[in-house]
Amino acid sequence: MNNPSQDNNAPRHSDLPLPDYDHLPVATLPTRITGLTESDVQQLISYEKAHGNRLPVLQVLEHRLQALQNGAEPSGSQTPPTPEVSGGQGPQQPASVPGPPVNPPSQGVPTNPAQPR
Repeated sequence: MNNPSQDNNAPRHSDLPLPDYDHLPVATLPTRITGLTESDVQQLISYEKAHGNRLPVLQVLEHRLQALQNGAEPSGSQTPPTPEVSGGQGPQQPASVPGPPVNPPSQGVPTNPAQPR
């Protein structure tokens, strides 16, 4: 009856040290966790084991935890920005900057029935 993927002792998503942890690409995880403390990384490991239990993610987190336990110091931002999950499309251009010219195809515009193809 007990579901092993649900751990009542696991931290809640809202308590995690990384905002939008579930949506971070695995490739960016090593740089995202450099500023976290040993207890923060342990919290992410507990959460990951209870929810996603993704082996590549656990390997990255456990490697960092081991480094911290062997004397590594947290470095960088405690909560680095996460542009890939913020919903933004990168740097915004002012509306006055024109985009590239739009040239219809040589055979005509297929969405305009009045223009032959």
